[in-house]
Amino acid sequence: MSDALINGLAGAGGGIIAQLITYPLSTVNTRQQTERDPKRETSSQGALDRMCKVVKEEGWERLYGGLMPSLVGTAASQGVYYYFYQIFRNMAEAAALQKKELGVSDGSVGMLSSLLTAASSGCVNVLLTNPIWVVVTRMQAHRKESNYAPDQGLLVATEQETISAVEPLPYGTSRVIQEIFDEAGIRGFWKGVLPSLIMVSNPSIQFMLYEAMLSKLRKRRNSNRVTALEIFFLGALAKLGATVVTYPLLVVKARLQARQDKTGDRRHHYKGTKDAIIKMIRYEGLNGFYKGMGTKIVQSVLAAAVIFTMKEELVRGVHFLLAKQAAKTVKLKPV
Repeated sequence: MSDALINGLAGAGGGIIAQLITYPLSTVNTRQQTERDPKRETSSQGALDRMCKVVKEEGWERLYGGLMPSLVGTAASQGVYYYFYQIFRNMAEAAALQKKELGVSDGSVGMLSSLLTAASSGCVNVLLTNPIWVVVTRMQAHRKESNYAPDQGLLVATEQETISAVEPLPYGTSRVIQEIFDEAGIRGFWKGVLPSLIMVSNPSIQFMLYEAMLSKLRKRRNSNRVTALEIFFLGALAKLGATVVTYPLLVVKARLQARQDKTGDRRHHYKGTKDAIIKMIRYEGLNGFYKGMGTKIVQSVLAAAVIFTMKEELVRGVHFLLAKQAAKTVKLKPV
C-alpha cells in the first residue's frame, strides 16, 4: 500500500471523526454567515445561544441538517486532499534530493515548496468536491421557523425576515440537488468555486505553519517522535492562524452557495463573487465579512486538531500492521 493511499484513507477517517464532533458548531456558523439582515435579533447571539435556540424552536435534528452529505464531503475532501498532498510532497522531496546531489541545497523541502504543494492539493480538492459543499450549505442554512410570537399570542409571518429556506420539512439531499439544478443547471453545483479556489490558501497556510512547527520541534529534540497531544496543539495553532486570515472569503462563499433571495430585495441576491463583495460592503460594512468568526475559530481549530491527531495515529497504526504482517510473512517463508 502506497504512502499516498495510506495518508488519503487516514485523512478521510480523521475528517469524519472531526465532523461528527463539531457538526453542530458548523451548522450554527453557516447560519451566522448567511444571515444578511444586520438588524436581526439573532445576529448578536453567540454560538451557544444559537444552538439552544435551534434546539428549542426546530429540534435537535436541525443541528445535524445535511450531516450525511457532509460526511461524504468530508471523507472525499480529506481523502482527495491528503492523497494528492502526499503525491505532490513526494515529488517535492525528490526534487529537493536532486538539488542536494547537485550541491545547491541541503535536501530539505522549503517553505515555498510546501506552500505550492498544499495549494495544488487544495485546488484539485475544490474542483472535485465543490458540488457536495453547495448541497451541505443549503441544508445547514435551511430553517424550520417557529412562527409563534409569545408576546402577541398569534402566528406571525417570518418568511420575509429570513434569507434561509422557510419550508415544511423534510428538506433532504435529493430535494436540494433538484432545487440547485432547477435554479442554475449543472453550473449551480460550482457556485462559490472562485472564493473556494482562492481559499486554498487556508489549508496551504495551515500546512505550512504545521510542518514548520513540527520540523522545529523534531529538530529541537533531534528525534522524529512526537506525541498525539503535541500534534493536537500544533494542528490547532496552525488552523487558528489560517482561519483568521481567510475568513472573509469563507463568508462570501457561503452567501453564494446558500439559496438566493428572489423576492425582490436585490440587496440579498448575488450574481457572483464580485457582486457579493460589493453588496456586503455597501449594505453591511466590513463587519459582514466576519459574522460568526468566533464560532468558526472554535469549530475549525477543534476539527483540525482532531484531524491531525487521528490522521497521524491512523497512519502509525497502518504502518505498524503492515510491518507486523511483513515480518510474519518473512518468518513463515521457507528457507
